[in-house]
Amino acid sequence: MDILLSILIITGAVFTFIGSLGLLRLKDFYTRLHGPTKATTLGVGCILIASAVYFSHQGEGISLHEILVTLFLFITAPVSAHLLSKAARHLNLAAQPGTAGTDEADADN
Repeated sequence: MDILLSILIITGAVFTFIGSLGLLRLKDFYTRLHGPTKATTLGVGCILIASAVYFSHQGEGISLHEILVTLFLFITAPVSAHLLSKAARHLNLAAQPGTAGTDEADADN
């Protein structure tokens, strides 16, 4: 049990760190959306699953709090990223030259 929890927590910490680093290092708004929505969501999800497993094992039943928070996170993170990207596109926020999809965005304007 301890090994499983350790793997989940370390994996979650690595994904969260990579997502945060991507938020700092990527060039423009559109590419910065991938850091928090992909890697950080998986990182926090792993940590919440480790917490659910731990408290379910220690307690009398299944820990529903962490499972509900994980489901809410996995549902809302992609939706919020999609809405942010649509708002940026609506405001004609330009992508950094040289990033993927720049030619397609320029063709639409």
